Parts: sequence; structure tokens; C-alpha cells
Amino acid sequence: MTVEYVTPEYIAMLLNPAPSKPQGRKVWSIDLETVWLPFFLASNVMGKTVISPEALGAPLRLAYGKDGLPKFNTTSGKPVIRVAKELGEGVKMVRENLVANLQHFSATVRKAEPDKFKTEVAASIEAGKPSREADRIAINKAVSEAMAEALAKQDKTEAHAEAPEAQTEAQTEAHAEAHAEPELVAA
Repeated sequence: MTVEYVTPEYIAMLLNPAPSKPQGRKVWSIDLETVWLPFFLASNVMGKTVISPEALGAPLRLAYGKDGLPKFNTTSGKPVIRVAKELGEGVKMVRENLVANLQHFSATVRKAEPDKFKTEVAASIEAGKPSREADRIAINKAVSEAMAEALAKQDKTEAHAEAPEAQTEAQTEAHAEAHAEPELVAA
């Protein structure tokens, strides 16, 4: 009797499309205000984390240099803002656990349904061939065009550099002829 593997609900939830909303500051590409803060508040309530109220109440902090002075972006001149250390560490822990869960899920499915998994891999590789080939052609074309453009630019630069030399030689000859002493002709 074959037991069919059932996708865990927490994995199924990851695959459901979510409506897009305006987003603010991101941490690990996920909105801080609408995702991370509510998540960590809830995990504190449930006793799963102990992130300080200060970190949750002021999640964005001014970054300071080793000299103790606020840091500023050298390009824009704006102050550098960082996420509170406790929140950053919490996000890192969630990210590492998510990766571990995703790897565990795929390994479990691969083990429980090896034939289906191999079929899916083969079908994906075959279906990706046109995209890979189109990308290969596009990159080869772009590289060829860039090389041709660079060679043309180099030729133009070299021709421009040689032109003044040729012009200088012609000017020298013209100057010499103009200022040459007349030849005496014997009668």
C-alpha cells in the first residue's frame, strides 16, 4: 500500500498568492511595519520570542560610526538608518528556519515521491531549454555588439591620434618649402 504524502498546511500557505499592498522599509525583502513587527509582537505574546518593547517600539535606529557620530551616506548625504539589532537577529533566525523547513519539505517529497519528483525535474529542464537558448543567443549578441563597438571606438581613437602626426608632417613640409632659399640658376 502506497501512502501519499500530503503537503503541510504551513507550506501550502506559502504558495497562496497574497494581495499586494503598499510597502515600507524592508528587512530581508519583507515589509517591517506590516509583517515583521506584527509577527514578533505575536511571537512575544505567545512566549516564542522575547524581543524587547524598546526594539519593537523603535525598530529603526540611526547608525553610528566607530567614532560615536551618526553615519551619513557618502553619496546622498542622508543619515544611515539601521534596524534594531534584536529585530535583525530575529529576522535572521526566521530566515534560517524557513530555509531549513523548505529544504526539509523538498527532501521529504523527493523521498516520498521519487518517480514524480524525477519526472517534474526532467519536465522542468526540458521546458527551460527555449529560455536558456534565447538567453544564450541574446548574451552572445550583446557581447559581440559590445566588442564591435569597443573595437570601433579604439580604431577611431587610434586614427585620431595618427591624424595630428600626419598633419604635423604636412605642415613641416609646407613650412620648409615656403621658407626654402631660392635656388640660383646659372645663366
